[in-house]
Amino acid sequence: MSELTSVEEKSKVEEEPLTVPAYGYELLREILIPDLLGRDTPDLLYWAGKRIARMFPLENIEDARSFFAKAGWGTLEIAKQTKNEIEYTITSPLIEKRLKEKGKCSFQLEAGYLAQQHEHSKQVIAEAFEDPKRRNKKIMITVRWDSKDPA
Repeated sequence: MSELTSVEEKSKVEEEPLTVPAYGYELLREILIPDLLGRDTPDLLYWAGKRIARMFPLENIEDARSFFAKAGWGTLEIAKQTKNEIEYTITSPLIEKRLKEKGKCSFQLEAGYLAQQHEHSKQVIAEAFEDPKRRNKKIMITVRWDSKDPA
């Protein structure tokens, strides 16, 4: 696998985004990737999300909202926050469609990304858990960390 580490390569990826039809995105995300990775898909997507976050670290965690929009992952909002936990909601027409039509769909890529961004910003180990809310047509992702567990 090639490394996207140079400033030039990262800036190419971050240039003005092109729109991609949802059909192409879904072919990759819901058909090809699970076919290639099999039952390990959720775990590997979680670690892939963490890898993406390491490649594109944010200045502050509030910038995650714009990253989600730019990546086409949906609208990211903070639902609830405590000392060692933050709960996010993610919504979009595509998420709504996935929740309605798919028996089981994974949002581990997004969860891994958020966990790693919190590790980076707080300098502690963080974990994230997804909880699809089919009735409310949104995804809840909870990120937890222990302030006494440095990264």
